[in-house]
Amino acid sequence: METKPVITCLKTLLVVYSFVFWITGAILLAVGVWGKLMLGPYISLIADNSTNAPYVLIGTGTVIVVFGLFGCFATCRGSPWMLKLYAMFLSLVFLAELVAGISGFVFRHEIKGTFHRTYTDAVLNYNAEDEASRAVDNLQHRLRCCGVYNYTSWFGSVYYPSNGIPASCCFNASDCNPDELRNTTLAPSKVYRQGCYELVTSFMETNMAIIAGVTFGIAFSQLIGMLLACCLSRIITANQYEMV
Repeated sequence: METKPVITCLKTLLVVYSFVFWITGAILLAVGVWGKLMLGPYISLIADNSTNAPYVLIGTGTVIVVFGLFGCFATCRGSPWMLKLYAMFLSLVFLAELVAGISGFVFRHEIKGTFHRTYTDAVLNYNAEDEASRAVDNLQHRLRCCGVYNYTSWFGSVYYPSNGIPASCCFNASDCNPDELRNTTLAPSKVYRQGCYELVTSFMETNMAIIAGVTFGIAFSQLIGMLLACCLSRIITANQYEMV
């Protein structure tokens, strides 16, 4: 009976941890669905081809939700093999998050290069109708920027000869017309001067430390769950304790 308070304490801590773990899975699932529905066009500007990132988040979130519930069940049931399986899953999640965090930090320059290439292609092939073109318009309008480095990026696009610079570059849409946007003398006074590439990459560089810190923090939190699950399993096994 001396070990019962210890087991009860560990069980309580592990149930609380599993519940928090379950919540993180639900958040990942929600972010994945939101990313697929709302950020699809923007994501297409960052990847060479259609990316599976939203599906990865949805899949990961779903798995974490399931194993979060499994962790709560295993803890309440007091089954050593279930607790060991839960600890093994947490170790896999820890390794996956650690690899993802390190890869994102190490290859951030490659990500910037990919964004530059895909965004430049989207500008040059802009037609104001397809998904990539709508993403460019939304990006320019929301970030108050124009072109890759500046408005001159549009001079080489297939859209410029007939229509000029897109209206999404205008800081006052009611004061822009195609004739002015085709005029290299008048256009600079109607559109944003800063390029979108600089804004996006500056944001990435500024927030990279925060993103990396959050990623590694979440990853190392799995160690707490692993430790609790292993300790509880070991104590139950050693004392042949059975949960009622």
